[in-house]
Amino acid sequence: MRSLYLAWESPQPRRAWYPIGLLLADPPKHLYQFAYTKGAQIASKEVGLKPLDAFPDFKKFYESAELFPLFQNRILSPGREDFREYIDQLALTPGNADPLEILAVSGGERQTDSLEVFPKIEKHKDGSFKCRFLLHGGRLLNSAAIERVHPLKEGDELQVSVELNNPATTLAIQLQTRDYHVVGWTPRYLVRDLIKVLEDPAHITAKVVKVNPSPAPSRMRILVELEGHWPQNYEPMSSPEFQPIIKSLFSQWRSQKLS
Repeated sequence: MRSLYLAWESPQPRRAWYPIGLLLADPPKHLYQFAYTKGAQIASKEVGLKPLDAFPDFKKFYESAELFPLFQNRILSPGREDFREYIDQLALTPGNADPLEILAVSGGERQTDSLEVFPKIEKHKDGSFKCRFLLHGGRLLNSAAIERVHPLKEGDELQVSVELNNPATTLAIQLQTRDYHVVGWTPRYLVRDLIKVLEDPAHITAKVVKVNPSPAPSRMRILVELEGHWPQNYEPMSSPEFQPIIKSLFSQWRSQKLS
């Protein structure tokens, strides 16, 4: 089973991110399931989130033999002329990249809504993890930082640092060049977990995987890979907002399908 979360950004002025849904998928078996997480209930209480048109009930369990349109429509059609370039920008292999892999790296961001997709960070037996994402906040960089982005290349190491007074989110995680130019930020919904890793900075490294120069949009400009180790006994994405609202039914479904 493969897991992807769905995040939603609240309107201005708050512009807070909430993980609101969880997609489980087993493509070879044509099994796809979606359930809202408790993050949706939190967003509903704090900023008035309503159920999405595609999934109109917070407490309903959704199942399909195909990838739900809400997710499928966030992937560039393979029939488009620029599809191969798009896959290359994500550092994926043409012909081998499946929709879930594309969504996991691209985030499935669209101009028509405030939703984004991200993968569940898996914890390996030795406590290590690895994740890739496109840097956020490219449009906010100053001219000096933008110029510093140009010479970046695949394999360049980046520094990871905590920002305590971010004007939008207060707490944020920056990615910087070795000469201290900020080149972007991690997605906001990863911050709470990554802070745990940064309690010991020696336990995390970051590198550039892909740089996509203009005319690529700013949100596609820099693809980064983080590697690190979770603290002992720490389980990532285990806080309430990541947990399905109908957890008992959700677990039962997984057991039935995997048996």
